[in-house]
Amino acid sequence: MAQSDFLYPENPRRRQEVNRLHQQLLDCLSDSFHATNKLIGVLNKHLGCKLASIEMKRDGTIKENCDIIIQAMTKIQKELQKVDEALKDKLEPNLYRKLQDIKERETEKIAIVQKVISVILGEATSAASALAVKLVGSSVTTGIINKLVTVLAQIGASLLGSIGVTVLGLGIDMIFRAILGAVEKTQLQTAIRSYEKHLVEFKSASEKYHHIITEVTNTVEHQIK
Repeated sequence: MAQSDFLYPENPRRRQEVNRLHQQLLDCLSDSFHATNKLIGVLNKHLGCKLASIEMKRDGTIKENCDIIIQAMTKIQKELQKVDEALKDKLEPNLYRKLQDIKERETEKIAIVQKVISVILGEATSAASALAVKLVGSSVTTGIINKLVTVLAQIGASLLGSIGVTVLGLGIDMIFRAILGAVEKTQLQTAIRSYEKHLVEFKSASEKYHHIITEVTNTVEHQIK
């Protein structure tokens, strides 16, 4: 038992809790990196984008890794914005409005995009059309991506942002000391509560993001078959 445990008998339990929260955060970060790279691969292959894949910075902080994902997603959004602007330019106004209509059938939207996708990309594929519909013509997808960016920015700006990723693999005591180095002992409980709040939001946003990327890739694969 650490010497401070005699003064703070709740510390052993808090160590276990901090370890659990850190591991969950690391899992969410890893999932977000994986899903983003999966999306980048699909965009490069079917929409002619030239986006670079991203890699977790193991010797960096939580904030640095959140920023890597945010920067990648910002680049993705810029590419999607280009496609959206091209669709708006090439399609008749009433057809473009149909792409934004959540009541419109997805098959109809794909057929609409198929009319002009060859002009935009230089070739016409059903996979590219389906991808454009899923990512450009969906307010749901846009909302999910924006939400994850917001949550990542909040985590990076919080107490967690300054903690190194490598600390997550060094054991409970190292993690605990890292947090104690950032806050006063009297603030530890507040820090853990804040940690839990961010993690709940991150897990929810990350799961939705992973789900929508899986849905997008499955749709594209279906169009190819």
